[in-house]
Amino acid sequence: MSLSLTPGSFFSRLKAGQAVFTQKNKLLPDPLDARRWQGFRLEEYLIGKSIGKGCSAAVYEATMPVLPQNQQVAGSIGLLPGRGPEIIPRGEEEQAPLAPAFPLAIKMMWNISAGSSSEAIFSTMSQELVPASRVALAGEYGAVAHRRSKGGPKQLAAHPNVIRVFRAFTSSVPLLPGALLDYPDVLPPRLHPEGLGHGRTLFLVMKNYSCTLRQYLRGNSPSPRLATVMTLQLLEGVAHLVQQGVAHRDLKSDNVLVEPDADGCPWLVITDFGCCLADERVGLQLPFTSWYVDRGGNGCLMAPEVSTACPGPRAVIDYSKADAWAVGALAYEIFGLPNPFYGQGSRAHLESRSYQEAQLPALPESVPPEARQLVRSLLQRDASKRPSARVAANLLHLSLWGERTLALKDLKPDKMIGWLLRQSAATLLASRLAEKNCVETKMKMLFLANLEYEALSQAALLLCSWRAAL
Repeated sequence: MSLSLTPGSFFSRLKAGQAVFTQKNKLLPDPLDARRWQGFRLEEYLIGKSIGKGCSAAVYEATMPVLPQNQQVAGSIGLLPGRGPEIIPRGEEEQAPLAPAFPLAIKMMWNISAGSSSEAIFSTMSQELVPASRVALAGEYGAVAHRRSKGGPKQLAAHPNVIRVFRAFTSSVPLLPGALLDYPDVLPPRLHPEGLGHGRTLFLVMKNYSCTLRQYLRGNSPSPRLATVMTLQLLEGVAHLVQQGVAHRDLKSDNVLVEPDADGCPWLVITDFGCCLADERVGLQLPFTSWYVDRGGNGCLMAPEVSTACPGPRAVIDYSKADAWAVGALAYEIFGLPNPFYGQGSRAHLESRSYQEAQLPALPESVPPEARQLVRSLLQRDASKRPSARVAANLLHLSLWGERTLALKDLKPDKMIGWLLRQSAATLLASRLAEKNCVETKMKMLFLANLEYEALSQAALLLCSWRAAL
């Protein structure tokens, strides 16, 4: 294949279109946008039922009764802001004739060791604030402003496939529905005599998504093409993290949220950054001087270069491709197979420390051959042979949208540029005609907004070499 295009000519012809798509991708919906200086006190929220619980936090559905669309509903069931947080007793959601919508989710962290001062809480739980918007940390109405110290955690730019924290504040721990049954040990003694928690903790306000990826896959079997698009979304999110110098380090189906579009096509969002590496001082190269250094969570999906690392005075763990490896493992679940790195019952499983690539299970023949090859490539033990998340995402984009162009044995640069320009025009037109863009249109916008010469060339060469070998 011939693909010798100069970077200057490539970008000059696409620069204007990229600017449009980049701006569109930044326009993430913020349910609290109209209430810029509200939402920094727990008392302002109406809290519903529990929607999730992990090893360090509980998540509840929530809304703000002061929002115009919720005023009448809140009044009809006797809930007024200012005395709360207001909590709907179990069962009343179904009894109310006008059941309130809960567009928000509030994550209450469990505070065992951070103390009760707001500054100490923000400092200890700073990784949770990496995906927070600037407004989220404004600190109005009693919340303490979180001043990022030089060399502290990074602040992620917005991305459609990464969770956005709209508000972050500290408050006294309330007795929420199910607390005494689900997590009594982490409550403060004033709520549970045997509780070990402090009286104050961190609260994060986010969009309320329909379900987790694990829950979605439990009730749905996506087609091979849809599963490919879902895997692509995870790669786009990881590529953004790498570009920002952040490693998630805890990717699993419980930490991916799903929101179906109008056609039922799932949109995936990476969440829960409590284990992330987001240090301005080290970037993605973590000095591993002793076993006390935190390598992240979820040992089952820890990339080989992380799980086999040995500490030493000059030892460094490179996380630049670790999350991409985890996406390769998650792809098995998305394509309908058990994750080979999880042990389920008596079934034998692989360990990232010791598996051989020949031991990886084959994906079904119904899965597109490029997707099958990419999953195996992402799971290569040698990180230097593994494609980056950006290259892997580009490869799937080209495979999904560039069928005819890339079918050519001798791919000419002019044909590639012509195809990209046609894709830009068609995607821009589709985005303007539809009130809400479908998942595939959003993915094309992400692809066109993140075009880089080297990454695109690598993806095209890799894809064509795989096809030539078939």
